[in-house]
Amino acid sequence: MNYGIWLSFNNQAEGFQIPVNPGSIEIGDGSKGTTYDVAGLGEINVIKNPKLSEYSFSSIFPSLSSRRAFVSGITVDPLVQADLQYAPEDYINYLTKWMGTKRPIRFVFTGDSFDINVAASIESFEWKEVAGSGGDVEYTLKMKKYVFYSAQKVKVEKATATKPATIKKVAAARANDRQTPGTYKLRSGDTLWKIAKSQLGNGDRWKEIQKVNGLTDAQLKSLPVGKVLKLPGGTGGNHA
Repeated sequence: MNYGIWLSFNNQAEGFQIPVNPGSIEIGDGSKGTTYDVAGLGEINVIKNPKLSEYSFSSIFPSLSSRRAFVSGITVDPLVQADLQYAPEDYINYLTKWMGTKRPIRFVFTGDSFDINVAASIESFEWKEVAGSGGDVEYTLKMKKYVFYSAQKVKVEKATATKPATIKKVAAARANDRQTPGTYKLRSGDTLWKIAKSQLGNGDRWKEIQKVNGLTDAQLKSLPVGKVLKLPGGTGGNHA
């Protein structure tokens, strides 16, 4: 099953997979159309630039002790889809700390019908401990797509005897939502396909990761946790 949600910060220096998939994700897209009354024409609508997409979902951060059972000698929680589960307070601490930095995070959703991989701002994070649940925390997370921006640099060319002064735009460096480009630290349960899917937006690009890191087919069977992999260029070069 490839359905899942990942949140990360600062080129995946920190991040996690949402442990329990929400029942639904609400996505808001719209325009800023304005209606006017014009003499002789009646009401007209002026279409403006679209609004930034908004994303919201609700789920739980389950307690490490609730609902756990032994299956084939391994302790598991039947609700948890993530390969690695943390305590509820760890997720809360991550999200509140990221909000405090006033920097965007990376929001990745993979599903059967569509995928999302965008920089996003955390607009609100509400949570509460569920009474009688053994420590489960219910939460609602709302995010908004983040568009990078910077002041436009210009170059002024002085007037001469044959031409007036002109102002030319100077191409700015591409906006980046990360501090250290092009790497990924392996976690428990990672595969190159999963990394390519979440970081490059296409699982079929796993061979590019294998090639840029010089990995043999035999090495793919036992990727060491903590190893730092290089990511190929393109869409993988600008992910939080």
